[in-house]
Amino acid sequence: MIGLRSEIWKEGEYSYPAAYGFTPIIVSYVHEDEDIRPCMLIVPGGGYRYVSSSEGDPAARTFYAAGYNVFVLAYTVNYLDEPLKLQPLMDIARAVRILRYHAGVCHIDPSRLVVCGFSAGAHLCASLCVHYTDISDPDPKYASISARPDAAILAYPVITSGKYAHRDSFTALLGKDADEKELEYMSLEKHVTDDMPPCFLWQTATDDSVPVENSYLFAMACRKAGVPFAHHVFSDGVHGMSVATEEWLEGCYGASYTLEQIDRLILAIEQGKTPWPKETADKIRNDFSRKRDGGKKWDPEIKAWLKGLLDEVGMWPEMAEKWLQGELNL
Repeated sequence: MIGLRSEIWKEGEYSYPAAYGFTPIIVSYVHEDEDIRPCMLIVPGGGYRYVSSSEGDPAARTFYAAGYNVFVLAYTVNYLDEPLKLQPLMDIARAVRILRYHAGVCHIDPSRLVVCGFSAGAHLCASLCVHYTDISDPDPKYASISARPDAAILAYPVITSGKYAHRDSFTALLGKDADEKELEYMSLEKHVTDDMPPCFLWQTATDDSVPVENSYLFAMACRKAGVPFAHHVFSDGVHGMSVATEEWLEGCYGASYTLEQIDRLILAIEQGKTPWPKETADKIRNDFSRKRDGGKKWDPEIKAWLKGLLDEVGMWPEMAEKWLQGELNL
């Protein structure tokens, strides 16, 4: 079943102040046969401000075609400065536990569950990898189920809150006045231990949004801790290249369910249910018009340059699949 939408929190369990009726969801890309397959949980980026459609459906269909049963997580984000704190980490931990609990129904092997995150979504995946023991679950049926992924793919990841930080991701996550303890907790290279799952990282050397040093710092921490990892830095490219296909370049992002929280926010502003003036809704709608299917309109020269990079950067999903075959016998 492709496109089955499931809320991950029950009534009374979820209370993010700026959700405005949104509850985080997972969306399925499950094969119709009865085969038990490895599971891939896709976690798009967006700077913790939104959940990117360009890294949702396209990535899910790529790994679905590779034989995985895939789910996309639309987690809690902060578009208008209501700090998230641990809510996204609780979202992803709950999603992993749900998938393992319902492994039979989902036709997945609960011991071969991979998280695949992009940018801030990669920060969220890596946060789960290093902090999974810190996140308990309020539902007794999930409380005893491990939230530890069996492996992680981190694409152009936000990692550090230090010198090379993508600062706005940490502002969205922790607020403008985050203290040093909070920032240190979310500077993930400082928390890698030998209990962390194996990790595949990739990034482009010329990423001008999230410095490539982020992935280097995490890879070095994995090496020091003895965690199996692969680290690939492609020579050229921009931030946010997703699966780096012609469809991505043309802005064919598929379903835009990842933006549901933003849609709820726009509606709430229009209905006068927020402190924001109603013209803010028009601004947000305009800001997100290019983030839906139809995508970014590239300058012709930049588009031609990017097209020349697709063969190189577009290798990463196959490289990750082969690496996973070795690590998890997938």
